[in-house]
Parts: sequence; C-alpha cells; structure tokens
Amino acid sequence: MRRRRRRKKIKRLNHAMKVRTIGTITFIAILFIILAGRLVYFSVFKNGIYEKQVLSQQNYNSVTIPYKRGDILDRNGNTLATSKKLYNLVLEPKNILRTADVRKKVVSALTKYMGLDKDALLSYLKENKDSYYSVYKEDLTYSQVADMKEYMESDAGEDISGVVFSEKYQREYPNKSLASQVIGFVSDNSGTGGIEQYYNSTLSGVDGRRYTYLNEELESDTSIVDPQNGKTVVSTIDSNIQKLAEQRLAAFEKEYGSKGSSILVMNPNNGEVYAMASSTSFNLEDPRNEKNLLTKYKKSEIDKMSEKEKVEAFNEIWKNPIVSNTFEPGSTFKPFTVAAGLEEGILKGDETFICNGYEQIGSNRIHCSHRSGHGRITLSESISLSCNDAIMQIAAKEGKDVFTKYQREFNFGSLTGIDLPGEAKTDTLLHTADKMEDVDLATSSFGQSFNCSMIQMASAFCSLVNGGSYYEPHVVRQLQNDKGSVISNVEPALVKQTVSRDTSDKLKEYMRETVESGTGKKAQLDDYTVGGKTGTAEKIPRSAGTYVVSFCGFAPVEDPQVVVYVVIDEIQKGSQQNTGLTVEIARDVIEGSLKELKVAKSTNQ
Repeated sequence: MRRRRRRKKIKRLNHAMKVRTIGTITFIAILFIILAGRLVYFSVFKNGIYEKQVLSQQNYNSVTIPYKRGDILDRNGNTLATSKKLYNLVLEPKNILRTADVRKKVVSALTKYMGLDKDALLSYLKENKDSYYSVYKEDLTYSQVADMKEYMESDAGEDISGVVFSEKYQREYPNKSLASQVIGFVSDNSGTGGIEQYYNSTLSGVDGRRYTYLNEELESDTSIVDPQNGKTVVSTIDSNIQKLAEQRLAAFEKEYGSKGSSILVMNPNNGEVYAMASSTSFNLEDPRNEKNLLTKYKKSEIDKMSEKEKVEAFNEIWKNPIVSNTFEPGSTFKPFTVAAGLEEGILKGDETFICNGYEQIGSNRIHCSHRSGHGRITLSESISLSCNDAIMQIAAKEGKDVFTKYQREFNFGSLTGIDLPGEAKTDTLLHTADKMEDVDLATSSFGQSFNCSMIQMASAFCSLVNGGSYYEPHVVRQLQNDKGSVISNVEPALVKQTVSRDTSDKLKEYMRETVESGTGKKAQLDDYTVGGKTGTAEKIPRSAGTYVVSFCGFAPVEDPQVVVYVVIDEIQKGSQQNTGLTVEIARDVIEGSLKELKVAKSTNQ
C-alpha cells in the first residue's frame, strides 16, 4: 500500500515582514548612494587638497649628516689626530632623466662647476637610468665641490634636482707614525688601541639627519637635526719630546738593532706621560700595510706567514709594549730594596758591606755582577756600583714580610690605572711572603724572579725621587668641546705615599753617585745634575745567555722634572749586557726634554 507524501506548506511573507525587508533594502541603497557621492566629491572636488596633505606626510629623502670625531692634541695644542670632511657626489639618474630640460641643466652645471666630462656623465646616467641613488665620485674635498654647492644654493640653481653631496669624515694623523701606539687608530668609526680606543666614547659623537620632503604646497622643504660632534682630547704628550725619543731609538736600531726597544718619559711630580716611543711603531694612516711589519719581522718571515699569523703579527705591532709587555727589571729595582730598609729603620745610611762576589743561599750560589767581588762598600755604593751581594744582604735583613710589603707599596704586581688599553696584569708574577723561598728573596732583591711592565717601574720610580708621592700615570690632561672650550681638566691623582721625603732624598743622592762615579757615568750632563740606575736582567731560560738592559734616570737631582726609562731587549750587535747604550740614549733624551720644558740649569753642579 503506497503512502502519500505530505508536502510542506510554503510560508509566505506577511505584511509586517514585507515592510521590514523593503525598509532594509532601501536603507542599504541610500547608504550606497551617499558613499558613492562622497567618493565622487573627494575624487573630483577635493582631489588636490588631499593629495597635498598625503604627500606632505611622506618623507621624500633622508640623508645622514655624520658627526666629526673629536681631535687628539698634544699638550701644546699640536694636532696628533683629526677628521677631514670629504664628499661623495651622489646622482639620481631616474630624476635627472625625467625631462630633457632637467637633464640639460644638471649635466651643464656639473660639467661647468665640477669639471666633469660631459660624455662620460651622460653615458653613466643612461647606464643607470632606473637608479634613484648612484655614487658617481667619492672622497672629494671641499674645494672640488664648493662651486657646485654654491650654485645649487643660489636662486639660479634652485631647480637643480637629482644631485646630492653626501658627507663623511676621514681620520687623519698629520705625523703619520709619531706616537702611534699611544694614539691608536680608527677602524669602522671605532678606536683601536691607544687614546682612540680608551677614549672612544669621548671622541665619538652622534650623527645628525637631513630630511627632504614635500610640504602642503607640494614644494620641496628641508628639516635638519644637527649632529653632535665628539669632544677634543688634549693629551699629556709633548710632540717634540716624542720626536726626540723616536729619533734616538731609530738611530740606535739602525746601528745596533734589538728584539725590541722602548723609551718612556714622565713628569715625576704629577704622573703625566711626555713620551712613549717604541721600535715597533707603525703608520697610523695605513695600519694594515705589511710594510709596518718590517719594524719587527724580516721580509722572509713575513712572506712565510699565513693570514692568521699576519693578523697576530699586526696585533703585536699595534700594542703598546710600555704598557702591555712584562719583563724582569733587573738592577733598576735595587733602589726600592734599599728604600724599604731605610723606611723601616733597618738601614741608617752609614752601613758597609763586604762583597766577595757571591752569596750562598742554601745550595744556590748567587753571583754578584762583579764576580771577583767589590770588597768593602758603603750603602750608597751598593746602588752606584750595582752590587748584587750587598743588596742580597740587605734583603735578608729586611726579611720576606718587609720586602714583599714594599714591593706592593710601590705598586708592583698591581695595575697602575693608566688611561690606555691593554695594561699587563702582573699580580700572579709576584711572590707572596708565605710562598717566597730564601732564594726568591735573594734574586727578587736585585730585580729577578718577578716581572713588571715599564709603566709600573717608571711610576714607582717617580715616587722614589719626588718625595714619596705615587701618582696614577696618565696620558690625557684635558677635554674640550668641538669649539675649543674647556669642559674638564684631568687633575693629578695622588694614590699613596710610598716613602718619606727623607728616604727619597737619600735615594736621589745614591743615584746621583751612580751617574757621577758608578755604572751610569755616561748619563752626565754639563748643565744639569743627573741621577739614575742601570739594569741588566738575564732572561729565562738563564742558560740561553740573553739579556734585557735598561736605565732609569732623572734630572735635575735637586728637583726632578723628568724621569726617562730606556729598555732594550736583546741587543743584536755587540754585547747584550751593554747597559752603556741605554745610559747614552737616556742622557740625550733627558737633556732634550729639559730644554724643551725650559727647565732652569742646575746651580750645584
């Protein structure tokens, strides 16, 4: 039996539903008509106004205005490092070629005011026709761009478009290699080594920016955020003393040669460094040139180096050995051993000692520099004759506690705090009293079995001859703004009192005797009294027979104004123990420095 399917009844719209539907459709239609009307209104009647408003909010061009890195000056205002402004000629071929009239005006102006070749310029524009930024000429000086810039800024040249001069600065070092390791150089706008690195944040500034955009009148307008230039650093370096030291080293290296030689010149009364010269100087304007390596390596050695080895070699050349290298100071340390005994009352100044040529320390026989012995000598002669035997006897009287106390009192084993990068740490190279053996005490007393750097030794030596005041060494004395106005002065930093003035006065006289009748006779000057101490340190391994020789001198004795420290590592020609060479070098630098500083001649010669 078939079932009938029931059909669903179709719901028909009642009157109320019809009214709502018609109302909704009508409302949508009205909205559509209003929207279409507004679009027509904006596109036809308000098109110009809104186009201007939109365009005025869009940056048309943005150019960096570089800051000028601060200068580095010597103490007398002479320029050691500066930044020269250069220009790049940037063309916008797409804009220049947009009309024949614009192209003609731009090409005509560039050929007239910059002397550019017309055919070459047109060819370049066509080859780069779709470019909005093309550097056409680089590293132009102001004189090369001045006429064109002046023309573009005049009424006649105001319609020149598509030509921009981007600015940049190039670091220059007028004296090329002078004080290279003190100054350092700039790489990627950041300092590498020396003052450039240590004072990088001071020398650096903040870039500015030039914004070119279209205003509401669709005219080109410019907004500039000025750059903030870096500060100028006035160093303690005296260019003339630096030149003297470098020339004297160069003459020595040419005649004798060495593994490395250095000169440090300081003001003992405030810690200022007048000069730091090294045989491994380099051209600051071309620091990566392999010719720089010739100051330390032979051509045959350089040719065999891998790229990695060359990088390491360059780093060795760039670092400052006066600050970063350590060595056993040798006999230049003997005055400190004597100073400790005088300061503690262990020595009175009238002692005598018997030198038979050696001291027997347990199973170790440690010889004097004068193997046959000095015989009976005074306390002052223990320094002037550089007697190891007498100095070992003094150290034994002091004992390990007193000796190590004064080593640290003079800051050996500690950083000096000099404002240069890469200062060597020597805290692990110094014995403590509890770990010092008798043989260590004996050898340390005359400057062996521990290491120091040149800046450590010279800073300590300054306190020894200035009345006992230990000043923090420094190479910067003042900061200025880019207009030359003084921002701040670097005042001398007195760290501690190492010894009394009485002890200092005694040591000065002992070291004056060293120059007048002892191992430093070659340091004598006609117009000034000079004091100092020679040093000979046998390098490790002792069996190699290699030596570091040195001389630390000062003048005038009655009122020291300069301390000059000369160190030579392994003299190549003649005896490596020839301390006389260091004395002669120091003498010349002392004399030249005193004259440069206009120090009055000594009256009690």
